[in-house]
Amino acid sequence: MEQLQNEKLLISQVSDLDRVAFYKTTYAHVAGGVLVFVLFEYLLLQSDAIVDFALSMTQGFKWLLMLGGFMFITNYAERMALKTTDKSKQYLAYGLYILAEAFIFVPLIYIAAYYLEAGPEMLNQAAVVTLALFTGLSAVVFVTKKDFSFLKTGLTIGFFIAIGLIIAGSLFGFNLGLWFSAGMCLLAGGSILYQTSNMVNKYTTDDYIPAALGLFASLMLLFWYILSIFMSRD
Repeated sequence: MEQLQNEKLLISQVSDLDRVAFYKTTYAHVAGGVLVFVLFEYLLLQSDAIVDFALSMTQGFKWLLMLGGFMFITNYAERMALKTTDKSKQYLAYGLYILAEAFIFVPLIYIAAYYLEAGPEMLNQAAVVTLALFTGLSAVVFVTKKDFSFLKTGLTIGFFIAIGLIIAGSLFGFNLGLWFSAGMCLLAGGSILYQTSNMVNKYTTDDYIPAALGLFASLMLLFWYILSIFMSRD
């Protein structure tokens, strides 16, 4: 009975031992998500039909359709993971989101790996920088113990502005450029702070899968735009 009660407590209300166990479980699921993403990405890139289709969806109105589908799946997966306590459904939501991320990354990684001279090295460098920033920003939350939930409004406004710029760029054919990627890196960094703060202050001990999904989403957003910045230099 006591264990069932503790499962409903916020992470900030449980013992240090339970809190550390939750953090370890959550980050293990983030790491597992990254490994599954790499596996999905590898498998998708082996199919010429999938690669050709993904590349065909990167131009103009088709890119908007692809982004719209990705946002729909993202919203569905997040809602499913948060609204159910069934672990199998939560894992299904997490896996669905990882697959969607892997698919939308196909054009970017394919171009980086096969069209750019320093592509493989660039992918490794972008991954290292992303991991370092993710670790550093997460550490800020744990060290300062500050609640970064106040970032939600700013992040929401920022993402709506970004979506508007992406739509305008797709419809009118202009390149958003390096500064847009840099701005999106800042938004992704803010999202990492916000998601990590939620993990500390908003979730219960049983919410490690939704927490991992939120962190994974922010991590992949940061990776996308760091890789975009690296590719723009080539």
